[in-house]
Formats: sequence, structure tokens, C-alpha cells
Amino acid sequence: MTQDAAYVPPKVWSWTKGDDTYFSRINRPIAGSTHETELPVGRHPYQLYSQGTPNGQKVTIMLEELLAAGHSGAEYDAWLIDIGKGDQFGSGFVEINPNSKIPALVDRSGPTPVRVFESAAILLYLSEKFDGAFLPKEPAARAEALSWLFWQVGSAPFLGGGFGHFYAYAPSKIEYAIDRYAMETKRQLDVLDRRLAENEFVGGAVYTVADMAIWPWYGGTVKGWQYDAAEFLSVHEYKNVLRWADQMFERPAVVRGRMVNRVKGLPTEQLRERHDAGDFETRTEDKLMGNAGLK
Repeated sequence: MTQDAAYVPPKVWSWTKGDDTYFSRINRPIAGSTHETELPVGRHPYQLYSQGTPNGQKVTIMLEELLAAGHSGAEYDAWLIDIGKGDQFGSGFVEINPNSKIPALVDRSGPTPVRVFESAAILLYLSEKFDGAFLPKEPAARAEALSWLFWQVGSAPFLGGGFGHFYAYAPSKIEYAIDRYAMETKRQLDVLDRRLAENEFVGGAVYTVADMAIWPWYGGTVKGWQYDAAEFLSVHEYKNVLRWADQMFERPAVVRGRMVNRVKGLPTEQLRERHDAGDFETRTEDKLMGNAGLK
């Protein structure tokens, strides 16, 4: 393995803002808001402020699955928080998530609004609101599903902030970093593959919030949607993960959930804001661009 030029950390780290690049604009070592912005509020019980990244998709998939299962009380407005523009540092968003990360949810179904942030917390909150939806009630099966849900919480940073960053986004390719995180990503895919060799879904025999949380990250990786790294990671080796990823994408609610708050990809697959179930047919980016061209 080749070695990068030696770097000796200083005794005390200091923030160097660097060039005006995507990550230099959104990364900083302090919390809090950078500007005053009031969040919009729609007419539905749940107000989601998010972007269609893998973490954002977890919650929109859950909401669409709840609606598909007949829980009409799960209707929601999904407002776009464009993290590339720094919307997550607006004062209104920081009030509902002091960590300035999407997604964040406000439940306005009761007399007092309730904020919920962190994607796994939102999934559990919504499950509890709707009589334990998409979580087994039997203790052992519930524990298994929750264990896999939190496996995703602990594992995905190595895939995203580790492998994804150094392979796809870092300004220079660092062999040591890419090798380290590629190895860990492949180990995680092998963990999933072994699990799915013996179970239809990640949590076991039934579809749960664990599948909703894991699929946008790991399903997206093996489908080639994440970091354009499918060939590099030899994802064909993970046949059971591929089977599960395809099976998940056959669910209409998963397809819809993946579209909400997306700002990249095919215009037909981008519904930047969702305020009504009919928006999937009338307000995707291709439709909006077509309507704009008629003016």
C-alpha cells in the first residue's frame, strides 16, 4: 500500500474554512443556527422537514407504508430542507432538531406539537402512534427487529461518512481511507447477506421498520444508486441482499417514499415536496418542468 504524505496533527486543532466547496459550506465545528428562517406548516397532522437522502427516505417510506396500510391519520406534508444550501441551519429547523440534520418531524395531531428528530426515533415514534405498526408484538421477534434497526444506526456511518465520503466526495483519493472503509462496507454487506439467506426480511419473517431503515442505505448501494460503487464493491457477491433489495423496490409505498424530497436523479422520480397523495401523479419534476415550458 502506498503512503500519503506524512501529516502531523497540531497540538490543538483549529478550523480552516478552506475553499468554497460543498462540504466546506455545510460543515462547521459549532452548532446553532446561521440565519433566521421560519418553517412552513401545512394542513396535515405530520409535518416532515427533510431531503430525500437515505436517512430521509426511511421516514417517507414509513409514512407511505402507514397510509397504504389504511392509517389515514398518517397524512403528512413533506417540506424540502435543501442541505446543500444550508437550510438545516435555519433557526426554525434548529428549533426542531438542534443537531441540524435531516429528517425532523413535528407531530401536530394533538393539542401540543411534538418534535421528533433522528430517523430511527421517528420510525419508532410513528410505529407507537399507530398501534405498533411494522414492529412485531411478540417480545423475541420485536427484539430482533429493533436490534437490526439499531444495527443500521451504528453501521451506516461507516458506509456513508466513511466509504461514501472518501470514495466519492473527498477532494483527493486516499488509499488507506478507501481501503479501510471499503473493507468495513463489504463486511457489513456480508452480515446482511448471511442474515437474508435465512430470512425473507432483515428482522425475520415479516416486514418491519428495520427493512425501511436499512434498505435506503444498503439496498441503494447494491442497486448502484449510492456512490456509483456497485462494481468497485463487487455487489454481485451479495445475492441475498440483491434479492431483498429488489423485493423491497416492488412495494409501491417504497417507490413513493424514495421519491419524496429528492433533488437528484431522474425528474420522474423527484417529488421535491409532498402535500397530497395526488402529488405523485401531478407534481414530480418532469411534470413541473413541462408545465413551466407551456407558459
